[in-house]
Amino acid sequence: MRPAFSIIFFTTLSGAGYGLWFLVGAAVLVGAAPPDRMAVLVPLVAGFVLTSAGLLASVAHLGKPLRAWRALSQWRSSWLSREGVLSLACVPLCALLAWRVESVHSGLRIRLGFALLAVLAAATVFCTARIYASLKTVRAWNDARVTPLYGLLALQTGGLWFWLLVGPYAAVAAVEPAEPAAAGTAAIWLLGLAAVVVAASSLQHAYWRQRLDDGPDAAAATGLGRAGGVHSVEAPHTEENYLTREMGFVLARRHGARLRTITTHLLFLVPLAAIGLALLLPAWMPACALVATASAMLGVFVQRWLFFAQARHAVQAYYG
Repeated sequence: MRPAFSIIFFTTLSGAGYGLWFLVGAAVLVGAAPPDRMAVLVPLVAGFVLTSAGLLASVAHLGKPLRAWRALSQWRSSWLSREGVLSLACVPLCALLAWRVESVHSGLRIRLGFALLAVLAAATVFCTARIYASLKTVRAWNDARVTPLYGLLALQTGGLWFWLLVGPYAAVAAVEPAEPAAAGTAAIWLLGLAAVVVAASSLQHAYWRQRLDDGPDAAAATGLGRAGGVHSVEAPHTEENYLTREMGFVLARRHGARLRTITTHLLFLVPLAAIGLALLLPAWMPACALVATASAMLGVFVQRWLFFAQARHAVQAYYG
């Protein structure tokens, strides 16, 4: 299928933003967030910027953006509508928590509010993944690995943003002899982040091992395969239309292999190397966090482009 850059930007930016919100909410809930007010406020605001930029990009993909609000009414049956409802629910909660963040460690209600933000963020990413994973007409998307992969990549990119934004506090603690407990917490955080990267890499490569650019043939698409061989007598039409333009995009396998290699290096290998270097040289932690985050965001962008470009809609079986 033809990759739409607006949707690629949406899934890349919003996934990182919701992953960041999830981690902030979880950290505050369990009491693992840094005591400094700005160490919680800055990730909250950054998550809002990332998710808002992603949502604006998705609206730009619509034919009539002013009617986007109508999609929210179909939440009973549409994963897209559920995603929209949940994403909008996150915004006022984020604003309220940002206003009350100065008392983040003072009471149970504030912690429960951050827990609710984490739940809403995770549910939004789940709905985004289900928009594609529920489509039986696209074999490459209708796969059990798509939904957890979306979740892991959101957790990875959100975790890298959290590391980048809160990293100065961890870096100071790691090099301060009087704070061995804080240094140990920073090391545990980085090891956990590395585990997420490894898990995402394993699942991504397992997903890639299937023939994503294959799809049903005419016999399977029409259901006439039992009667014998099926082939087209002539093309359905002689001019290009919406289906051939949007669903007929084909990516050569050699280009796909090259882009997979680029994705592997940008999304997985570079962040892992940066995490390892930060563990060995804590003073370099801010620079390592910057390199890892920038590389991963570029890697997710390429990964999402491949996700769309290598998907083949069943309707193409009618075109030979």
